[in-house]
Amino acid sequence: MHITARADYAVRAVVQLASQQPASATRQQLAEAQDIPGKFLETILGDLRRAGILDAQRGATGGYRLTRPPADITIADIVRATEGPLAAVRGMPPEDTIYPGPAQPLTRVWVAVRASLREVLEHTTVADVIADRLPEHVVELQNRPDSWTRR
Repeated sequence: MHITARADYAVRAVVQLASQQPASATRQQLAEAQDIPGKFLETILGDLRRAGILDAQRGATGGYRLTRPPADITIADIVRATEGPLAAVRGMPPEDTIYPGPAQPLTRVWVAVRASLREVLEHTTVADVIADRLPEHVVELQNRPDSWTRR
């Protein structure tokens, strides 16, 4: 899986915002705190707002706020809000792929890839990240020696 700058910045902005709750934060404050280009962050915040993860308030005391507690926002929610489905094959859901001959089992491989992404991203919340208490199965995956080996 390729984690885009857009997804990375979105997760970082939501984590930053959640870490300073109940206070709101402006786009500029979030951009400076996480070293994210401001104009790029503006479009990302719009995506998060349309997805119902953030709410925006105008004015002197305005800024962005989470619409629900950090424990109720998963990393998958944020990635889907900014990137769409967690796993797609040429823009299609993995289960809709059809391959001829010996490549036929690839459909099941792509479905399994999506399931493994869900296992991590749907079970890791913003609150988990802030508290540095990742789910046990995520910790087990990251503790495997080969997890840190680039291939």
